[in-house]
Amino acid sequence: MRPIEAKAISAMRVLAADAVQKANSGHPGMPIGAAPMAYALWSAMRHDPKHPEWPGRDRFVLSSGHASMLEYALLHLYGYGLSMEDIKEFRQYGSLTPGHPEYGHTKGVEATTGPLGQGFAMAVGMAMAEAHTAALFNREGFPVIDNYTYVLMSDGCMMEGITSEAASLAGTQKLNKLIALYDSNHITIEGDTGLAFTENVAGRFAAQGWQVLRVENGEDIDAVCLAIEEAKLETQRPTLVIVKTEIARGTLKEGSHGAHGAPLGDECVLDMKKRLGWEHPPFEIPRDVYAHFEALAELGAKARREREALEARYREAYPALAEQLDEWRSGEIPAAAAGALASVAAGAPAATRVSSGAALNALFAHMPNLFGGSADLAPSNNSELKGSPGFSPESREGCNIHFGVRELAMAAVSNGVALYGGLRAFCATFFVFADYVKPALRLSALMKLPVLYILTHDSVGVGEDGPTHQPIEQLASLRATPDVLVFRPADQKETNYAYIAALNAKEPSVLALSRQNLPQLPDTGEGALRGGYVLRDPHDGKPDVILMASGSEVELIYRAADMLSVRGYTARLVSMPCLDLFRRQSREYRESVLPDSIRRRVSVEAGATLGWHRYVGLDGIALGIDHFGASGPAKTLFSELGFTADEVAGAALRLLGE
Repeated sequence: MRPIEAKAISAMRVLAADAVQKANSGHPGMPIGAAPMAYALWSAMRHDPKHPEWPGRDRFVLSSGHASMLEYALLHLYGYGLSMEDIKEFRQYGSLTPGHPEYGHTKGVEATTGPLGQGFAMAVGMAMAEAHTAALFNREGFPVIDNYTYVLMSDGCMMEGITSEAASLAGTQKLNKLIALYDSNHITIEGDTGLAFTENVAGRFAAQGWQVLRVENGEDIDAVCLAIEEAKLETQRPTLVIVKTEIARGTLKEGSHGAHGAPLGDECVLDMKKRLGWEHPPFEIPRDVYAHFEALAELGAKARREREALEARYREAYPALAEQLDEWRSGEIPAAAAGALASVAAGAPAATRVSSGAALNALFAHMPNLFGGSADLAPSNNSELKGSPGFSPESREGCNIHFGVRELAMAAVSNGVALYGGLRAFCATFFVFADYVKPALRLSALMKLPVLYILTHDSVGVGEDGPTHQPIEQLASLRATPDVLVFRPADQKETNYAYIAALNAKEPSVLALSRQNLPQLPDTGEGALRGGYVLRDPHDGKPDVILMASGSEVELIYRAADMLSVRGYTARLVSMPCLDLFRRQSREYRESVLPDSIRRRVSVEAGATLGWHRYVGLDGIALGIDHFGASGPAKTLFSELGFTADEVAGAALRLLGE
C-alpha cells in the first residue's frame, strides 16, 4: 500500500469517527473496519462523480446501511457534491447525511438501505436488469450495456432470510456481473456472531451457485483488488468475496461489539488518530488526500468519455435501438399505452385477476420494457407476459421473471430492477402474502419507485383455502403505508383505469384483485382515476343514504339500492377503488362525492373496517370483517359473513330509523 493510499483510508476512518462523535449517534465500527475494502472497491469501480446518474456506471449498494458514514466519506472525498458541512450535519434533521443512505436524497446513493439484506436483494435486481437490457440492446462490437453491480454486506445481512432467498435466485440466474463483498467481522450488537450465527457462509453460497473468494486480511487493498479482478473473470456465477476484518480496527474498541452502534468516545477517537499519525483537526482533510481522490475520479471520468464515444458510434449504427433505449430511460409512458388500456373491452363476468391479465398484456404490446413476474403463481395471478420467454441464463431477453416461492426477495429484486433504470418492474403473488412483501414495498414507497404489485385472491372469496389464505387486515395495512396507491377495482373498466393511474404514479401501486368472477357494471369508468366517484344518483331529489364499496362489494350496493327503492328510499352509489387517490382530491371534489349534508352512509368491503369510518362518519355504518375467515365455498362464506345485499340494505334501513 502506497503512503497516499494509507492516508486516504485514514481520512475515511477519521471522517466516520468524527461525524459519529459529533452527532453522538451512529455506527462507527464497520466504517472504520471496512474502510480499506471500500476504498479498494471504489477505486476499481467505473463511476464519475461529476455525472452520478450516468447510465454506464457500475452500481454500488451498501446493504449494511447502518455503516452510512462509510459511503458518505467516499461521496465527499470523491467529489459527489457532499460538502464537509454536510458531513458535520450527519444524522441531523434535513441534512444530506441521514442515519441510513436514502436514494433520491443524497447524490451517489443508489438505493435506500438499512433493513439488512434488502440492499443485497436490490443489487440482485440491478444485475438482472443489466443482463436483460444488455440482451435486448447490445450488438456485436457495441456492448453499450455493460456494467457490474457491487454490494457491501455485513454479518447481519447474512443472517436475514431475504439474503438466502436472493442469493439462491442470483445463483440460479448465473448473474456473473454481480459481485458481493462480505465484511466478515464476526460482531453484532449483542456480541460475537458465535452467539447466533455459526454456519458455513462460504459453503452456503457455493451450494447456491456462487463463486466464493476469500481475503484473509481486510487491510490488504491489493488482495481485495485482485479478488475483484478474479470475480470479473467469472462468466457463469455471481461472486462472493469474504473479507476478514476487525470492527473499529486500530482503536481501543477494536473487535468489541461496543463499537457497533455507539460513538467511540472522545478518548478513543483521539487515541485512534494518534495511532494513525493523523494530526489534523476534526473535519479537516489535507489537500493531498483530496488530490488523490480527484485523480481517481478522473479515471472514472475518462472511462465515461470512452463509453460515451462507443455509444455515439452505436447511435450511428443502430439509430432505432438507440432511440428506444433513450425512451426507456426517460421513464415516459407511450401515449398509445393508456389508449390501449382504455380500449380493453369488458365482456362477460370475470375475476379482476383475469381483467388484470388482459390489461397487463395490452400494456405490454406498447411497453416492451415491462420486466417482472410472480412468486410461482403466474397462472393464478394472470401475470404472464404473453409471447415472451422466461428470463433465464439461456434467454436473457425474456421479460417474465420466475421468482420462485420467494415473496420478500421478489419485491426487493423488483426495487432493484426499477432502480437500475429503463425498465418498468412488476411482481405478483396472493394478496394475503402482502405480509411477506411489505418490508420491500415499504422501501418502494420510501424511494418513490413506481413498482407495480399485482396481488390477487383479495378476500374471503378465496374460499376453501381457508383463513390462512384469506386477506382481512392487509388492505388496511397497505393503505396505512405512506406513498402507496392501493387499488381494489370492481370490474374490467376499473381495472384498466387502475393500470392507467399506476403507470402515471411516482410511487408504488398495489392492485388487489378478486379470485371470483365479478359482473361488468354499467356505471364504472374514468372516475376511478380519482379514487372515488359517484356511480349512480336518484333521478330526483337528494339521496336518503349513501352506499359505498370497493371491489367485489360494489355489486352488492347496486342490489341493496334496488331493495331500498322498494321501501321508498333513494341511494347514491359510490365506488371507492382507491382511498389513497380519493384523499388527494380537492376538498370540493370530495364534498361533491360525499357531501357533509348526507350523514346516513354505509360502506361495505370484505376486509377490516379500519379506515372506513373516515368516510362513513360517526352516524354511518362500516360493514366488513374484523375477524378471520373460514374454509368453505366462497358463496357460502359471503353469505355467512354478512356480505349480502340484504345485509347492506338492512344497515341502511337502520340508519333510516327502520
